Amino acid sequence: MDITMVSNLLETLMIVGFGLSWPFSIYKSYVSRTAKGKSLHFEFFIWLGYIFGIARKYILYYYAHSAYDWLFFLSWFFYFLNFVEITYDMWLYKRNVKLDKERDGGMKNYHVTDPES
Repeated sequence: MDITMVSNLLETLMIVGFGLSWPFSIYKSYVSRTAKGKSLHFEFFIWLGYIFGIARKYILYYYAHSAYDWLFFLSWFFYFLNFVEITYDMWLYKRNVKLDKERDGGMKNYHVTDPES
């Protein structure tokens, strides 16, 4: 096992770990129907990181002229998968912000009466 294979293995394990985590975040965003506790800025920078990872893989594939093992392609696949998953989670964030605003706006028309009066 050479250093390139170890490096590809570690990258693949990292990106697969993220790839397995995103469905939990998506499910929570979908079910909770609120954006409270989420940060679009945080997700945007992770999203941007995936774009850089995909670009790195592209550059290595087309310009490095090395032998690529299955781990190289597996991690490349998971970069794309994670990109799609976080894009969907960001869309859910936007949807949930809209739902939060509708709920908060609806509370303005709600008048609480004092039971003492």
